[in-house]
Amino acid sequence: MTELFNAAEYLTERRVTAGDADRVAVRHPGGTLTYSELAAEVRRVAAGLSAIGVRPEERVLLCMVDDVELFTGILATMYIGAVAVPSSTMLTGAEMGKLVADSRARVLLGSHQFSDAVHTAAAGAPDLRHVVLTGPDGPDPAALGAGVTALTWEQLLEAGTASPVSAPYPTWDESPALWLYTSGTTGTPKGAMHRHADIRYVAETYGRQVLRVRPDDVCLSVAKLFFAYGIGNSMFFPLSVGASVVLEPSRPSPGLYAARVAEHGVTLFFAVPSFWGPLLAADSSVVDPAAFRTVRQGVSAGETLPARMFHGIRDRYGIEILDGIGSTEALHIFISNRPGAVTPGSSGTPVPGYQVELRRTDGTVIEEAGESGMLFISGDSICTGYWCRTDVNRAVFHGEWMRTGDQYVRNDDGTYTCLGRADDVLKVGGIWVSPTEVESRLLEHPAVAEAVVIGVPDADGLDKPVAYVVPRPGAVVDPDEVIAFCRAGLAAFKRPRAVLPIAELPKTATGKIQRFRLRALAATAPVSEAVSQQETPV
Repeated sequence: MTELFNAAEYLTERRVTAGDADRVAVRHPGGTLTYSELAAEVRRVAAGLSAIGVRPEERVLLCMVDDVELFTGILATMYIGAVAVPSSTMLTGAEMGKLVADSRARVLLGSHQFSDAVHTAAAGAPDLRHVVLTGPDGPDPAALGAGVTALTWEQLLEAGTASPVSAPYPTWDESPALWLYTSGTTGTPKGAMHRHADIRYVAETYGRQVLRVRPDDVCLSVAKLFFAYGIGNSMFFPLSVGASVVLEPSRPSPGLYAARVAEHGVTLFFAVPSFWGPLLAADSSVVDPAAFRTVRQGVSAGETLPARMFHGIRDRYGIEILDGIGSTEALHIFISNRPGAVTPGSSGTPVPGYQVELRRTDGTVIEEAGESGMLFISGDSICTGYWCRTDVNRAVFHGEWMRTGDQYVRNDDGTYTCLGRADDVLKVGGIWVSPTEVESRLLEHPAVAEAVVIGVPDADGLDKPVAYVVPRPGAVVDPDEVIAFCRAGLAAFKRPRAVLPIAELPKTATGKIQRFRLRALAATAPVSEAVSQQETPV
């Protein structure tokens, strides 16, 4: 049976009723909002959205920096029963336009920093009726086309003053609340549809039972609000218990985030391996290790955290990092390490409330440790499906189970280790090779800051491991020396046949490596010829 439940009310007004009215909920560049002030601002934005005609279950797409407007915009959209669709701020206008059209959003909220992309996106969205931009100028009406109204953020708020909203729309726990487009490691984003109940579920499973988030916690996330990982870190978890969140709209850098941690006394710090790596490599003149003395727990997701980074961050900054795996489809992390019981290099054990199975290609379930298989998960936060993607839905969702696309192995101690995406695992000389294992060895080399291994076909069309590496600041990578280093620590057939230094790895907006772009790069470079000259050792 369904029940009346509104996630925005659960995260805001419920805390006021619980006695947290005067506690600081949000710290942003312009100041702070207590829980009472946050609830009032959410109602004010909600009134503006209602005034311009947003109806329950209609989509509102948001392309905004992590600031108070995005924060209240997401909550206000859910408050009136509509569906919030946060969009990556790293998309081009044409890419964003595809999401606006695909979601059939009638309202597009944007930050003035992305006005060019917003205008481009609006031009190709037939269902769009209103475009709102922060800043004094607002959108250019001439660039929006017929039938689309341009508003500033202040005009949106002013529109709602005549008809204030005083109570949340009576949504059900099963009502749609949030769509999150997948980060597109395959290049094809899909809208994962989440219910109001999903938000409460991740807060009460991972948030409370793994993070043990408390009212006195201060949360700061490198991952932004448009990412499933980020919106949990910066909204669902802290607001569910009356804690505080720090919003940082700027592009992440070790120096900037160290300053924010020290300024606000951050206790829970969330990042991804592509941030932990540069933080570990940062000179003490840029990042003072003492800046992180208030952090009681670090968290990592998005990609497997190499053991080297776990040990390095703990030794230098005193931060224990909980690595885990989550997904847009599950809304947050469903396998995680635990405080005080981390197995470096592993994703940990299933989060309470989730079930995990490893399956062979024939669908049979693997019962014993040590045999790798496809990871399937079950849990109540899994999305109801992808919007208008029937074929993909049938391939990914199997009753209560979801096929993650990740190849995993269960270890003897009960923890799970990621071997990579199913499409990334290589067969070299008839033997399976995990790119993750090779990448972990590469990251042990003192000259290597980041590494990705892909398969590149040789002259016979057989895949061979090739490594793209980002050098550490001031270091020079000698490809032959790095290959020899790998051979000394791995079985010979696992070693990369070529090591290619690169200034920056292609990543999604959420920090995941876009391996398909590296494969495309390798196809246009003389890599195959170099690979073909290497013999595969027996």
